[in-house]
Amino acid sequence: MSDLFSHQGEINRRALAPLADRLRPRSLEEFVGQEEILGPGRLLRRAIHADRVGNLILHGPPGVGKTTLARIIASSTRAHFTSLNAVLAGVKDLRMEVEAARQRLERHGLRTLLFIDEVHRFNVAQQDALLPWVENGTVTLIGATTENPYFEVNKALVSRSRLFRLQSLEPRDLRVLLERALTDRERGYGGRSVELSPEAADHLLDVAGGDARSLLNALELAVESSAADDTGVVRIDLEIAEQSIQQRAVHYDKQGDAHFDTISAFIKSLRGSDPDAALFWLARMVEAGENPRFIFRRMLISAGEDIGLADPQAIVVVEACAAAFERVGLPEGLYPLAQAALYLAGAEKSNSLLGFFDALKSVRATNRQEVPSHLRDANRDGTAFGDGVGYRYPHAYAEHWVAQTYLPAALQGEVFWLPGQLGWEGGLQSRLQRRRAAQLAAAAESSANSGPLLSSGPGDAELERWLQRQAAAEGERLDQLRQRFWQGADWKRQDRTLILGARSLLWALDPLESCPEGGVVISVDTAADQQRLQAHSQLLDSLRSPRLLLLEPTRPESLSEVMEPGERFEWLVGRSPFQEQEAAVWHPWLEELDRLASPRAQWRLLLSRPLLGPAGALAELLTRPGGSGAALADATLPELLQRVSLEEEAWLSPAPGSAELTAALEALHWLVELESWQESLTLELSESTCQRWFGPGAAYRSRLEAVINGAEIARIEAGFRSQIRVLLPQRLRHQRLIARRSKSQPTEPPAKAGP
Repeated sequence: MSDLFSHQGEINRRALAPLADRLRPRSLEEFVGQEEILGPGRLLRRAIHADRVGNLILHGPPGVGKTTLARIIASSTRAHFTSLNAVLAGVKDLRMEVEAARQRLERHGLRTLLFIDEVHRFNVAQQDALLPWVENGTVTLIGATTENPYFEVNKALVSRSRLFRLQSLEPRDLRVLLERALTDRERGYGGRSVELSPEAADHLLDVAGGDARSLLNALELAVESSAADDTGVVRIDLEIAEQSIQQRAVHYDKQGDAHFDTISAFIKSLRGSDPDAALFWLARMVEAGENPRFIFRRMLISAGEDIGLADPQAIVVVEACAAAFERVGLPEGLYPLAQAALYLAGAEKSNSLLGFFDALKSVRATNRQEVPSHLRDANRDGTAFGDGVGYRYPHAYAEHWVAQTYLPAALQGEVFWLPGQLGWEGGLQSRLQRRRAAQLAAAAESSANSGPLLSSGPGDAELERWLQRQAAAEGERLDQLRQRFWQGADWKRQDRTLILGARSLLWALDPLESCPEGGVVISVDTAADQQRLQAHSQLLDSLRSPRLLLLEPTRPESLSEVMEPGERFEWLVGRSPFQEQEAAVWHPWLEELDRLASPRAQWRLLLSRPLLGPAGALAELLTRPGGSGAALADATLPELLQRVSLEEEAWLSPAPGSAELTAALEALHWLVELESWQESLTLELSESTCQRWFGPGAAYRSRLEAVINGAEIARIEAGFRSQIRVLLPQRLRHQRLIARRSKSQPTEPPAKAGP
């Protein structure tokens, strides 16, 4: 019977719950926002689907989904989920939960996820009491906090947890929630006739400031407090919306009388640089018994508002005169009073300090005001979230200044202070204009405003050792090639990487190390490659291991079929992809990959081609001064080799080459950069090498048969076999192709045409 009443009570609670609580997303598919850490292919999303969520601390402003995300994890895990609110719970409650978790683990082998809301509200003793059980795995901690965990949470807990920073929701995310609230028949207002004007919707989205709870609370207040009209429709216009959600405004006392009229005339006379009128109104106030301290206060305001930086000494003079008045009193204090008034009346004027109020308007009107990562205080977090990384110390540069950005990303290019042309600030104009131009240029090229780090976590020593072993296995030469290939890459921890047609893990090492919250997907051409790479990566944790996809070369759509809906990639990588494929095959692949590229994606392709074929290499060796040509029985062999080497040049040209790929990418609105360099190597000629080139069915022999006769092939083979253990010269030309989206490219690629 008690269960029946409890069930009915839960139904009643849900019916009476606020709109924001009723509309909480119940799955990752319903969750809105936080694409950088929860988007398709990201580590946290994969961990939730795989039920492999470890210790987490979620922090961010109110109303961005911290508690909701914890509930989604609860609904998807096979572990027991329990929660505490740090505001209400004490050490006794914590110990009860830990003891229950210990018994579940010992008796049933069942893990426990302990969610602690507002975890920063636990005091030091409570956090210390939790630490041993988190450390030995009795409970897995999921904490939520609006405060910086590096400052408010036990450092030992932080070091054992993976941290995720949730951002304020974007207007487009809030609009999705608003439309869901109006159309959802079960949890929202879909069952009622509610009409929200576009102006009202825009106001709610703007003033909510990225807080979903604030938005939905305002909508609920507007709907529930508005009566339906004669047709049964609840109409929400701009006026109702403004009443439902308001920004704080600063109110001033503007009641006027003769007292304020006279001081107004005095200040306006100072502003107008009329010393005679200023003395008249000053004398009238003194005669009427006005308190000189009040007059000095108003003159201090005038020194900032009307004179400002045209004469920075003005405020100093007024302050000094006020101090002198306090020392001597009346009537002698009238001298410094008059002196201050005359100095202000005669000073150069500027109201450029009003730029502060323009900045104040922007503060009230701009939703996104996050401090750029490179300006944040790194003392508390260290480099865990990248705070302070990239900041350049101005005193280390000439003129004690360096071109870097200091405004939030949403306000780049804003100008609040326009110096006047007179006095002290007049001499700053040209220098300030030059520096502002340099800052704008720096903002365009700098990665400082590319976004803050959103996650952090403990180091993975096993991964580091695995990466070092893999790099060493590839050899020093290939490792240097890898480093040059990735040189200048601007990694984000949440980046997702797609590596095309890989035969080794060489190109995956950097993204695996630099993008722990993202993911690496590798396409392979053969089942043998897939099995070999699986064996190489078997020591990695399954969440960190790259996904290996065996794709059909003639079906580009096979890639999208195995991707999670909405999954996109920030890096598209490969060495000589589409090699030896016809344009009819690789062009559709390029278009398919273009659709899978995120808005800030980058292509990185390495196109390598040998400049010498076997015949060309042997010809160069034999004709080189001091070479072994004299030892040849066939004196005319170098001439034959030179003729064959001309044919090899055509064979060695890659298909598609850099020109074809560049043209195709530019047609898809990518901006392409090419860097070329040569590499000189040597190859020790061996019996196995000769067999690989000249054995029955060898590809090289087949090409020779198309241009020369059998006797000539036999002469060339004999020439090679006479040089066994000789070092053949090898030269490679590498081209690194980097492509970024052009500004004219749509941020969302066009949808693929249907059948």
